[in-house]
Amino acid sequence: MPAHHPHPGATQHPDPVLSIERLIKHYRGRTAPANDGISLTARPGRVLGILGHNGAGKTTLVNQIVGLLKPSSGTIRVAGIDAVAHPARARELVSVQAQANVPITGLTPRTAIELVGRIRGGERGEVRRRASQLLEELDLGAWADTPAQKISGGVARLTAFCMAAVRPGALVILDEPTNDVDPARRRLLWDAIRATAEAGAGVLLVTHNVREAERAVDDLVVLDRGRVIGSGTPAQLTAHLRSQLFLELDGTALPRLPDDLEAVPTGPAVATAAIPTERAAEAVAWAQAAVSRGDIERFSLTPASLEDAYLELVGTDAGVAA
Repeated sequence: MPAHHPHPGATQHPDPVLSIERLIKHYRGRTAPANDGISLTARPGRVLGILGHNGAGKTTLVNQIVGLLKPSSGTIRVAGIDAVAHPARARELVSVQAQANVPITGLTPRTAIELVGRIRGGERGEVRRRASQLLEELDLGAWADTPAQKISGGVARLTAFCMAAVRPGALVILDEPTNDVDPARRRLLWDAIRATAEAGAGVLLVTHNVREAERAVDDLVVLDRGRVIGSGTPAQLTAHLRSQLFLELDGTALPRLPDDLEAVPTGPAVATAAIPTERAAEAVAWAQAAVSRGDIERFSLTPASLEDAYLELVGTDAGVAA
């Protein structure tokens, strides 16, 4: 996917559509808080990614923004409205794609999308045109008028996104929007998410997919054990790694790297080593010889990515929060 840029017509520092300060959420019977002093800001025209392992506190955060949970302390403001004191008023300004698909049994995707658009105050013709546009952009035409009980999980997931985007609020919250979506339509979905932001909404994207987040977001907040452990643009979070390349090795019995280089396991039979740029040729020659001997199956040498910065922040065995 090509690199994206902020919408040229958008101001660089518009008023936030979401402002959270020192948010804490305790659950009864648990020692550690699910959210522990979280502060963040989302602005119109930009995609803010909330990145973290499953259980890092992401969904707890979302549930407080939309008023399903009350914070233990801290403030949440949606387009200037105190969402803790006035959750119903704040919720009117938010469109949400929840982590679980909305049940639309008895409806078709088109009907479900148009129904939400009408509920949110859209004029019939406008909503019909917008629904058709979204269905076309996400290549859902073949299933647009199929009863919900006959569509796949991926089509249901994309339909849920369309329901959030057909008449978006000032803040659009997308909780793991790519789950169950096939790779081809996932790319179309990222384009539609970008377009939603560029049309003026602030988008809060909740995900654990680091590689996709790098391509989709303008700003990023990394959560671990309910705390913010990193924030900034993808470029800012990876800036300190620019003097390194990363050698990824794939094989069942990984051999020892030369000299002082060290590989860190990143998955079953997969390891990654940080390589100073001046030693790139040496690393490639070693890896090619290891492939020839059958010690490894394949390798790749790439610049630092957001995934590398993320793993550096949370570690390879990040813990689980509520």
